[in-house]
Amino acid sequence: MDSIRIVQVDAFTDEPLAGNPAGVVPEADGLSDDQMQQIAAEMAVSETAFLRSSETADYRIRYFTPTQEVDLCGHATIGSFAHLRDEGLEAGTYTLETNVGELEIELESDGAVWMTQDTPQIREVDVGYDRVADALGVGQAALEGASDDIPLAVSSTGLPFLIVPITYLSDLGSADPDMHAIEELTEEVDATGVYLFTFDALDRESTLHGRMFAPGAGVPEDPVTGTASGSVSAYLDRFGAFDDDFPDELRLEQGHYVDRPGLVRARVGSAVQVGGRGVTVLDGSLVVPEDDEDEILEA
Repeated sequence: MDSIRIVQVDAFTDEPLAGNPAGVVPEADGLSDDQMQQIAAEMAVSETAFLRSSETADYRIRYFTPTQEVDLCGHATIGSFAHLRDEGLEAGTYTLETNVGELEIELESDGAVWMTQDTPQIREVDVGYDRVADALGVGQAALEGASDDIPLAVSSTGLPFLIVPITYLSDLGSADPDMHAIEELTEEVDATGVYLFTFDALDRESTLHGRMFAPGAGVPEDPVTGTASGSVSAYLDRFGAFDDDFPDELRLEQGHYVDRPGLVRARVGSAVQVGGRGVTVLDGSLVVPEDDEDEILEA
């Protein structure tokens, strides 16, 4: 049987065994959809990225959770380019073909990777705070108290997330989510997951602290989510969360409640950019499963 090289990169951190782990297959040309899905299921991390050749960009990339393909993934992109840098890729600007279009990736000399995300699309949603509170296992008053000027809304910079502000870090930390209820809620509002956040962060230099739940995509709680970080950054800009003093760079904490602390950097200007670092923690080979996509099942 054939085997392929596969690595695991911890993204949005410069410390091993922190941040968000992503599988990366550096040379995935020739793998079928079924094979990529089986490899992602075997890796059993929230997303595995498959780097392929592209006719229009420097790289083509596809992302699979253990249960399905997703169109975009921030931490697996950061992890992929952190690995490519380890392999000798020079600092510079690169183009990346994804399912949501062609994106720009900036690799800095210090190892930071910046990912330009898709054009923001934001819409308010009419779901009751009582229902959202029950789904997340938080107090309704804690949600309503944080939402005077920033409402419940679905925001996307490549993947849509229901953005939910909450008052205090203690409220965020004590959330006891009902995964079935969250899956029903996200399906109804056409979102990948729920991003729950508070401005009451651990580090005084941080902008906010977030948690992200996406059971419908096979990710009950994601440690550190690049796409959701881009979405919440665009959301904060759209609803004037900082009045006329929007930060040049946002710092978004995530992962502490699943013992995988990480930090996402974000910039909102003519485009939304998400940045971070990555550490390769595992490098090996994996046997490629037989391709059964073309098998015909007979009655």
